[in-house]
Amino acid sequence: MGLVRLTGCVKNYDWGQPGKESRVARLYACNSGDYHVDQDKAYAEFWMGTHDSGPSYVVDGVAEHGLTNGGERKKLMLKEWTEKNPSVLGHKVVKKWGNNLPFLFKVLSVARALSIQAHPDKDLATRLHSELPDVYKDDNHKPEMALALTEFEALCGFISLEELKLIVQTVPEIVEVIGTAHAEQVLDLNEDSGKENGKLVLQSVVTELMSASKDVVAEAIAKLISRLHIKDQARELTEKERVVLRLEKQYPADVGVLAAFLLNYVKLNPGEALYLGANEPHAYIYGDCVECMATSDNVVRAGLTPKHRDVKTLCSMLTYKQGFPEILQGAAVNPHIMRYIPPFDEFEVDRCILPEESTAEFPAIPGPSIFMVVEGKGTVTTPLNEIIREGDVFFTPANTSITVSTSSGLHLYRTGVNSSFFNE
Repeated sequence: MGLVRLTGCVKNYDWGQPGKESRVARLYACNSGDYHVDQDKAYAEFWMGTHDSGPSYVVDGVAEHGLTNGGERKKLMLKEWTEKNPSVLGHKVVKKWGNNLPFLFKVLSVARALSIQAHPDKDLATRLHSELPDVYKDDNHKPEMALALTEFEALCGFISLEELKLIVQTVPEIVEVIGTAHAEQVLDLNEDSGKENGKLVLQSVVTELMSASKDVVAEAIAKLISRLHIKDQARELTEKERVVLRLEKQYPADVGVLAAFLLNYVKLNPGEALYLGANEPHAYIYGDCVECMATSDNVVRAGLTPKHRDVKTLCSMLTYKQGFPEILQGAAVNPHIMRYIPPFDEFEVDRCILPEESTAEFPAIPGPSIFMVVEGKGTVTTPLNEIIREGDVFFTPANTSITVSTSSGLHLYRTGVNSSFFNE
């Protein structure tokens, strides 16, 4: 069996890039064959996988699925197809995860900040789904990785103890909200305090901040913004201060504006990646990325959002690890392919940049893969030659090798089950 072409699903969240400015819009227009892009609509996410909230469909499999009562061809979901043909996933994948893909592949086009959020671990996801199934749509964990297509900005993880002390000393508006007693607890911490004690102090600060009343938060932010505008006349603002001003314009009087001071500000260059484990706080700010995660849509939010907030759950679930996150540069598989391997079994991502008149081989592996063409045009050989171009998405079954070549240049991304899983 060769490659199986797919159509993905688009999400028009408010934070997405508008109209044709959005890479998501352009990819989806090409992928769906409907080339109309609404300039007044935000195009945020392009999904590829088997999650019920945004299923992919098999393009070449409609015939076997018959017709609707109205005489139209039924669409065959990728999920239905893999359930009927579990061999395409490989024995070991089916044994661990069943007859659906364990990963969800996306492209994001971010115009304004997403919520400050974290994704629950498996145990918490199971409990939250049981208690609030309308809010937490599945019982799976959601470790994820963002691989930058453009310069990509994010907030991720808590700043170091030294930086936290500096924030307490230089951002009086945060002290106003959390109280001097909490601020003094931070300033009293040192290397001899112990990691657990440091985590407890950070947790108390974060919980106090995120739980503050709207009026208290709004007053503190008004003072902060006024002070920063005055400071901007006297000195150059810090990078974090400039980010905070941007966030306040997008989400006025939102506690997330203050919380941003406590998180690391990360800038990824194209080809750099960031992975996010369960229970780690983060917020994407701007840019385009490829995102891959375990098959889940669970999000616990507490700031920079008009959506449902679950401050109590978020503050209790976080790991409160401090320090700058690891940036993945990828490991060379061959001259044209870089592989990004997070510490999760569910997925890995390959970035394939082919220059003019070049070829790359993807050897057979014991699990399934989804490929996506982001730019350019080329040919893929399975046993047959097929033309592929921007917006094309295709599934390759387990134990299928493919060769990709191009005369004009091609940017291709692949996700599949983590290679290390098959070596266990």
